[in-house]
Amino acid sequence: MNKKQLERISSGKGFIAALDQSGGSTPKALLQYGIKEDSYSNEKEMYELVHEMRTRIITSPAFDSKFILGAILFENTMDRYIDGQYTADYLWEKKGIVPFLKIDSGLANLEDGVQLMKPIPGLTDLLNRANNRNIFGTKMRSLIKEANAAGIKKVVKQQLDIANQIVDMGLVPIIEPEVDINSVDKEASEKLLKNEILAQLSTLDKDAKVMLKLSIPTKNNFYTDLIDDPHVVRVVALSGGYTQAEANEKLALNHGLIASFSRALSQGLTAGQTDEEFNSMLSKSINSIYEASIK
Repeated sequence: MNKKQLERISSGKGFIAALDQSGGSTPKALLQYGIKEDSYSNEKEMYELVHEMRTRIITSPAFDSKFILGAILFENTMDRYIDGQYTADYLWEKKGIVPFLKIDSGLANLEDGVQLMKPIPGLTDLLNRANNRNIFGTKMRSLIKEANAAGIKKVVKQQLDIANQIVDMGLVPIIEPEVDINSVDKEASEKLLKNEILAQLSTLDKDAKVMLKLSIPTKNNFYTDLIDDPHVVRVVALSGGYTQAEANEKLALNHGLIASFSRALSQGLTAGQTDEEFNSMLSKSINSIYEASIK
């Protein structure tokens, strides 16, 4: 584990940029960027286009370590280059931004009110490659749609079982048990989730370090005890479908919680913009998310 990167993530001011759309979410991300599905004819061309989009974001002067602590990458992005360097090396060496890797393979079918992660094939190999590419940590997502205690317990157990494997490989896992913002019992789900996380964190080895990526809570400052837990490096928030303005407004009311936004970060960016327009829009987004993250 890179100690300098650990200190930056644990105590730095700023937020984590989520640039990890993959699989089924990639066409949607490209469409938001102004690239229609008829602009590419296969997966290879699609991923080339999305890498061009991410490269434009990462190399922008607005994408600055004054505001951004880390960036979460998709596996395909990790294996590609920016200006002759692997993406993670470019992020850290040129930008001073800590690289993370999305490792999950998507969601299983809904059961007990939740969607667990699908099995992650070749996990050990993927983690070895992450280490070889100088990745600091990982991210994996589950989804909670109902306040079902049994389902939420399964979500947290699955996440922490895999997190232990990640910790053993010298990486810091971001655990993302997202609560659907449209759930009718969102607040009840959050209570069950927090209690389960606290209970299962207590079973970890005393030196194990994890991060949490959670939906912005219904009750302000509800995750303070998770933020203060000695096992937790940082608690970050996903935008979860809120607009950038909504997400920033809600985030700013939660002391110690910082952003890890994806759609809210790239909102308003399009392929047809000039570099000046693109950088100006990205700068406005980054500044607004940063301000919400440090309140």
